[in-house]
Amino acid sequence: MKPADLLVEIGTEELPPKALRGLMDAFANHLGAVIDDARLAHGPIHAYASPRRLAVLVENLEHAQEDREVQHKGPPVSVALDESGEPTPAGSKFALKWAVDFSEVGRSKTDKGEWLAYSSVEKGQPAADLLPALIDKSLAALPIPRRMRWGEGSAEFVRPVHWVVLLHGKQVIAGVVMGIETGRQSQGHRFLTSGPITITQPADYLDSLEKKGHVIADFERRRELVRAGVEAAAHKAGGTVIDGEALYDEVASLVEWPVPLLGRFDEDFLLLPREVVISTLTSHQRYFAVANPAGDLLPLFIFVANLESREPDKVRDGNERVIRPRLADAAFFWDSDRRKALAIRQEALREVVYQEGLGSLYDKCARIASIVTWIAAQCGVDATSVERAAMLCKSDLLTGMVGEFPDLQGVMGRYYAASDGERQSVADAIGEHYRPRHARDDPPATPDGRMLAVADKVDSLAGLFVIGKKPSGKRDPFGLRRAALAIVRIVIECGLDIDLKALIAVAVAAQPPGKTDARELGDELYTFITDRLRRYFLDRDDSLATETFDAVLIRRPSSLVDFEHRLQAVQGFLELDAAVSLAAANKRIANILRQAGEAGGRDVKKKLLAEPAEVALHEALGKAGKAVQPLLEARRYTDVLRTLAGLREPVDKFFDDVLIMADDEAIKKNRLALLGELRALFLNVADISRLSAG
Repeated sequence: MKPADLLVEIGTEELPPKALRGLMDAFANHLGAVIDDARLAHGPIHAYASPRRLAVLVENLEHAQEDREVQHKGPPVSVALDESGEPTPAGSKFALKWAVDFSEVGRSKTDKGEWLAYSSVEKGQPAADLLPALIDKSLAALPIPRRMRWGEGSAEFVRPVHWVVLLHGKQVIAGVVMGIETGRQSQGHRFLTSGPITITQPADYLDSLEKKGHVIADFERRRELVRAGVEAAAHKAGGTVIDGEALYDEVASLVEWPVPLLGRFDEDFLLLPREVVISTLTSHQRYFAVANPAGDLLPLFIFVANLESREPDKVRDGNERVIRPRLADAAFFWDSDRRKALAIRQEALREVVYQEGLGSLYDKCARIASIVTWIAAQCGVDATSVERAAMLCKSDLLTGMVGEFPDLQGVMGRYYAASDGERQSVADAIGEHYRPRHARDDPPATPDGRMLAVADKVDSLAGLFVIGKKPSGKRDPFGLRRAALAIVRIVIECGLDIDLKALIAVAVAAQPPGKTDARELGDELYTFITDRLRRYFLDRDDSLATETFDAVLIRRPSSLVDFEHRLQAVQGFLELDAAVSLAAANKRIANILRQAGEAGGRDVKKKLLAEPAEVALHEALGKAGKAVQPLLEARRYTDVLRTLAGLREPVDKFFDDVLIMADDEAIKKNRLALLGELRALFLNVADISRLSAG
């Protein structure tokens, strides 16, 4: 029987819009994996989803597993046969187990000896018998934090399941999935159709749903229709969409038949801060804000309806009536919040618990202030403004606006600080200290903002580690991995050249006493942050090898800016002709010193240098050491390694001509000391022995 397409559709109540794309992709990936494990050959796999369905189409799926030969291992020949070659009870029992005559039993030789063996053919099972269980297994593996039950069944899923389509070619695979009997009846749009939609075969799925059911089940196509329609509506109104990419996925997850429409609001609301208007439109209503070519907000918004109405003006009017009170609430908060200065709200932070064991939000601000004062001193700048910003940076959490729009924390702090007459640098630092908020966000733009952001994040890391709230496995409820990566980004991308180890020590010392020794905790935090450093550099540079990163990390540089300089130098060193030879030499030296129990640091005694090659190497090391010292102080690591690359010839000559492990103990130790001196020169930059020698 020829292979045929497989269609699986799980029909549900409305799925969580922010999770829909992830659920769609995960379902396709998991189903593909279990089908592969079940030895069912197939072609490409396609994932589909809409608010009320997850679907997977697998091209050219075989109707059954291939038969396969299975070899069964028996007892050793020495145990299965007696001295005359006749089967022992153990040998006879093995043949009896497989219901064959002993003459049909073969033998298998391995490195460990010879064994009885019997090969049988395992008949492949029909796909129809396997698929319902495989689908249930795939659905059970989806990333669903909290599952729900419905009705009287025991099935659990993210939302109640109402129908399941399961077709292999034109045939229904009978079975039960998620407690629902499978069939070929799907459902169309909740309002634009009535009655089930019959799917004749998988190839008709998308077309049948679109033409008969007013459902565009292809997520990517539906998203593109949303994007194109929204942008066209904005263009027609003389504007452009603001931050559309942040909403297209979510809106496509809310509608099955997208119809973009333009709405308006009172122009007076444009007197509100720009971010307030945008947040009201996007976060609360999933509407798209519109700006003119100069970037100024227009009193317009675009919404995407889930149906094609005969009276679009009524649909528009309904959405305009929804947004008016939202904007009016924002205007009320804007006016009322400014009547009380952030400095006055600061005292009320004493009554707000930050985290059990870490005091109040006021305590956190005080710790941030002490940390940022230390950072300012390390950077050689006056701390007056940034210390003031630290004490005020959480005060906007007590405002009505941030209570209603949590995503505006920090943003509103900037506006309220400016309204209070605070210095612009104070207001800017408050507004920037949560950045970068996500992977695509920029680090703070101002020096005070950068210092305050680092201080806030390192305080969170230190405090939560002190009270045992560190991440475990995939769980990171406090976003500490994101905070550590943000520190890495700010420090490196903004060139904030501070001692990370000392910064961590200051942050740990500012916390309430914990059960873990401060030094041990500091080492743990340094490792936690530099683990993010690995991912940061490897993601940033596809050509960077893990071993290159490890060669620098082993030196545990205190400054991440310094770390980047070292990393760039080692990458440049790898392009030199001498790199392979010197990397191999360093690896050999490291092994020799380790096996000899030499930790390095022993002085070389010139009078014990006898062989011309060791004399030449000693002289070359002396010249190189003097040459690289000022380069090291200036962090010119590329020049350091280029200078040390000149040691290739005397190093190669030394290994060719000199017996390191000489019988004379004094000479042997002196030669080991010479190698230790060579290794120490390279270790000033990185552990070159960790690089590939080929």
